[in-house]
Amino acid sequence: MSLKLLPPRTNEPKESFSTIISEEHAAEISSWIDRRTITYSTTNVPYKFELILRGTKDGFAPQTFWNICHDHKGTVVIIKIKGTDEIIGGYNPVAWNNTYIGGKYEKAIDGFIFSLKNGNIQNSILSRVKDSMGSICNVYKGGQNEYGPHFCDFYLHSKNSDFVSDNINYCANDGYCYEKVIRTSSSNFFSIVNYEVFKVIRKS
Repeated sequence: MSLKLLPPRTNEPKESFSTIISEEHAAEISSWIDRRTITYSTTNVPYKFELILRGTKDGFAPQTFWNICHDHKGTVVIIKIKGTDEIIGGYNPVAWNNTYIGGKYEKAIDGFIFSLKNGNIQNSILSRVKDSMGSICNVYKGGQNEYGPHFCDFYLHSKNSDFVSDNINYCANDGYCYEKVIRTSSSNFFSIVNYEVFKVIRKS
């Protein structure tokens, strides 16, 4: 009687939670949420980043953002800009809402926007709310086929209902709602490669 030898057991590589940011980036963002001066270590992050939307999976139509992210609060939007090493984003502590006929600016005192250290980008930039009354915009229903996540000083925008095909996504170079400028480009407009939205959930 011969014994059948089984192949050695291999450990499957762990799938990354994001195709844009690293565990270190998530730790840095978590520290900003908690207003810590010292960044969490990757093993000590008190939050789980739960993927809600990924452009390459769910599509880049603006309406898709409003359909999927409606009623989610405590979310982080991550955007990879085309042709550079730039990763920018924003944290929205209040809920995205797709029901407003006339649109509404939300008060989001604890919100912020940011750019992350990556490749040739040597330092991350955190930009906290300066004008909390207008820092988040829940876009009016008629505009949701053009505008995606809207952080006042920057937002995703497309006339073609496709964020990656347009070059009119916007980031201001003169901070109005937030303390600091997060891009150094001479142009306010950019194209994207991908974007992700995460719900930030405190671990039990």
